[in-house]
Amino acid sequence: ATTSKAHTSVKIDPCFHKDIVAYVPDASKAVGVTSQLLNAEKKPLLGASLSEEYEKIRIRNSNRSAKSDGLSYLASVANKAALTWQGYKPPAPTFTGTKTITDFPLKELLPFVDWTPFFIAWELAGKYPKILEDEVVGEPARQLFDDAQKLLNEIIDGNLLQANAIIGFWPANSDGDDIIVYGDETRSTIKTKLHHLRQQTNKPNDQANFCLADYVAPTDTALNDYIGGFVVTTGLGADELAKKYEEQNDDYTAIMIKALADRLAEAFAEKLHHLVRTEYWGYATSESLSNEELIKEKYQGIRPAPGYPACPDHTEKGTLFELLNATAEISVNLTEHYAMFPAAAVSGFYFSHPESRYFGLGKIDKDQVESYAKRKGQSLDITERWLSPNLKYA
Repeated sequence: ATTSKAHTSVKIDPCFHKDIVAYVPDASKAVGVTSQLLNAEKKPLLGASLSEEYEKIRIRNSNRSAKSDGLSYLASVANKAALTWQGYKPPAPTFTGTKTITDFPLKELLPFVDWTPFFIAWELAGKYPKILEDEVVGEPARQLFDDAQKLLNEIIDGNLLQANAIIGFWPANSDGDDIIVYGDETRSTIKTKLHHLRQQTNKPNDQANFCLADYVAPTDTALNDYIGGFVVTTGLGADELAKKYEEQNDDYTAIMIKALADRLAEAFAEKLHHLVRTEYWGYATSESLSNEELIKEKYQGIRPAPGYPACPDHTEKGTLFELLNATAEISVNLTEHYAMFPAAAVSGFYFSHPESRYFGLGKIDKDQVESYAKRKGQSLDITERWLSPNLKYA
């Protein structure tokens, strides 16, 4: 789930010389590849075929990287998203500061559950609900889904998991690639700054080099814009419940509990974002979308999470948690590596601009990393460590 054929070719295969490195896109393809690896006649043929394919991918990747080299950070800033601020009125939320939500009804999350990742977690490839009728995996998928529904009903009826959340909105403006968060509506004091990164590759067809800060009105526009943030969890009680089944040697149910808690957490994040758009921030009060449209994110606004493609720096999660006082309010903790505990938790920022969109940062160069480290007030070494997957240089 976290790799690809390109990643295997460029990062893994060159480092492993004892045997064959074989990438498969999903578990349903693993049996055929494993059979070839176990066959004395077919294994060398597979190895030769993979080596040739990987080398072609490495060459293609090298050529693509060469084309993307040479764009300075200043040039990428100059090619920022050209949003029209004149005549735009940023929507104001119904409150500023934070709002804590405890014991949210789990039943209300069910329409927002995306079941496809649930099946992927159990290594059953296919999109819900079509997977239930799949010729290959349909039967085990149906059995798994039935078991999940029974356990989910038990969890809801017994109130065995607790859904807590905290959201917040603050006056904000962008300053370059940073977002200034103000202490109150007077905008006279700075509460904190959110630091963001900008795409730094040559873009075709006049495409912009995006940065999340582009979607908040710059300070020089004199517009009163806002930024939001959230942390949700449905994992309170999950570990204790799973442990009870583990002690009964029922690992299947224990794993199922954690998988369902994860799905409910994502559903809670989706439900809460819906409430933000239609009520708490209220910039899309007439929104009426199907579950399929919600999954495809056909709505106005985004909720990018620290550690994910648009803002890959996990340390910004620490700033978000401080803004929300999330640990004290809803008992979600951050580890020293910025992982959330309980694991069934989701966090992120809210952007309301109608042109805001998700994107992947991609690779960035040292000139931007140096600027970012300086803006964050931390050493270059630490910054490079956290951004290592996105560094264009060694």
